Amino acid sequence: MPTIRFENVTKSFGQDVVLRGISLQVRKAETKLLLGSNGSGKTTLLKMVPGLVKPTSGKVFVDEKEITRMTEDELREMRRNIGVVFQENALFDSNTVGENVAYRLLEDGLLSFQEIQATVLGILDFVGLKKAIDKMPAELSGGMKRRVSIARALVGAPKIMLYDEPTAGLDPITSRKICDLIIKLRDLEGVSSILVTHDLQSATTLCSEMALVESGGAVRFQPKDGSFHLANTNFVIIRDGSIIFEGNEEALGASEDPYLLEFLN
Repeated sequence: MPTIRFENVTKSFGQDVVLRGISLQVRKAETKLLLGSNGSGKTTLLKMVPGLVKPTSGKVFVDEKEITRMTEDELREMRRNIGVVFQENALFDSNTVGENVAYRLLEDGLLSFQEIQATVLGILDFVGLKKAIDKMPAELSGGMKRRVSIARALVGAPKIMLYDEPTAGLDPITSRKICDLIIKLRDLEGVSSILVTHDLQSATTLCSEMALVESGGAVRFQPKDGSFHLANTNFVIIRDGSIIFEGNEEALGASEDPYLLEFLN
C-alpha cells in the first residue's frame, strides 16, 4: 500500500498549466527525488501532499485517504503525520532552538514540561544539535538552521517527510550532514519522503548509500558496492509539468534521452 499516491493530477493557475496528468506513488520507507528545471511543477506537487495546494483535477491520497476531499479540520489532523522542511527554514527569530522545536508541543498542551524537554532533547540529539538547544537562530550557521528546521518537522514522529531544496546554498560538508539525516530517517525510521532538489551530488548520495546500526549502536553509512541495490530511492524527472523519467540511478545514467543528458550534464 503506497503512503502517498497521486492519481492523474493536473494543476492550473489561470491559463498557466503547471502539472499535466501526474500519477506517482511513494511506498513506506521510500524516497522519491524530484528533479527538473525551475517552473516545472516540482514544488507545487510537493505542496499537494499536506493539502497546501489543491489539484485542478485528479486525486491525492495519503495512507489511502483522499485528501482532496478533506475539510480543513481533517487536513489539520492528517498533517500531524507529515513533516515539511522548506528551503527558507522559517524559524522564529525570537525563540531559542529548543523553543522552535518545541513550538507545536507547547501549542498542543498535551505533554508536561518534562516530557516536552525530553522529546526536544531526543530530536536535537538525532540531528546532532543537542548542545545548541539554548542558542538563538541568529547564532546558527545556515546548515545548523536547516537541521533545526528538520528537527522541528520531526516533532510527533511523522511517517512522511517533505523536503524542498534541503541542501540549497550549503557547502558540501554541511550538505552531507543533511543527507545523512535523510538517509537515517528513511532506513532507520521507515519514513516515506519526497525531496525536491537541484543538487545532483546530494541526490546521488541519497540513492547510493544506506544507514546501518552497528552492534555498539553507532550508525554507519554503507556505500553501494554491488552487494545491495537501493530499491527504495528513485529519481523522478519533471519537464513542463509532466513526468518524463522515473527510475533508479542506474537507469537514469543509462538513458540516452537528449533532454536528460543535457539536464544531468
